[in-house]
Amino acid sequence: MTAYICTTCGTQNSSSELPPARCSICDEARQFVNPDGQAWTTLAEMRDGKTFRNMISHDEENLYSITTEPEFAIGQTAYLVKADGFNLLWDCITYLDDQTLQQLEELGGIDAIGISHPHYYSAMVEWAQAFHVPVYLHADDKEWVMRSSDSIHFWSGEQLKLAGGLSLHRLGGHFQGGTVLHWASGNEGKGILLTGDIIQVAADRRWVSFMYSYPNLIPLPAAKVQDIAHRVKDLKFDRIYNAFHRVVKENAAESVQKSAERYIKALQA
Repeated sequence: MTAYICTTCGTQNSSSELPPARCSICDEARQFVNPDGQAWTTLAEMRDGKTFRNMISHDEENLYSITTEPEFAIGQTAYLVKADGFNLLWDCITYLDDQTLQQLEELGGIDAIGISHPHYYSAMVEWAQAFHVPVYLHADDKEWVMRSSDSIHFWSGEQLKLAGGLSLHRLGGHFQGGTVLHWASGNEGKGILLTGDIIQVAADRRWVSFMYSYPNLIPLPAAKVQDIAHRVKDLKFDRIYNAFHRVVKENAAESVQKSAERYIKALQA
């Protein structure tokens, strides 16, 4: 029995004798099936090929980014947040090897994993089992879990407070349970919001945007964008990190509100 991984989205499925006929994550409007057809790999194949490695970079005090080179699947970034003795892995990537484990243990290890939405569930169970930690997912996205595990803890409602002054906030939008991480003490106490792509940093780093589907260019309704902006209005943050290592370095809270106004105006024109 093998836990097969979709090469397009990087999601690991429950163990089976043969590869699944389809990838439920990709075969849906927010993602896409590779035009060359569905393809699968395994973590063992990725390790044995000795092609991939994870790069861990120090972004700022108590914040590290983790990316796979060469890029695999969606190519997102995971982050290690060190908050007052509590280390959280925010979002997840597929590839995991002994070198990554050692490097992260040297940084204090991982105490828990939080994930913004199903496109970054990836190989979360492998990571959770390797570090013996829980994974926090919003219950609204439970149907998209492709590999179940006792490590997965579903939370409900609009907010989940974690240790170290960290908190998860459900904004919805891109997915019903779309979640962001608020790090109140990050950025020298000015606050950081790690957003996956629930709030996406634009090419012009002064702005952000919001979409139902990024690869298929399906926008969100104006009312939902307004709701997202309202939900973060009372959070204190001056900086945003998205899932692709794009950063709004300052005045990020203002950028979200201005960007929501611009987005809604464009839809209503």
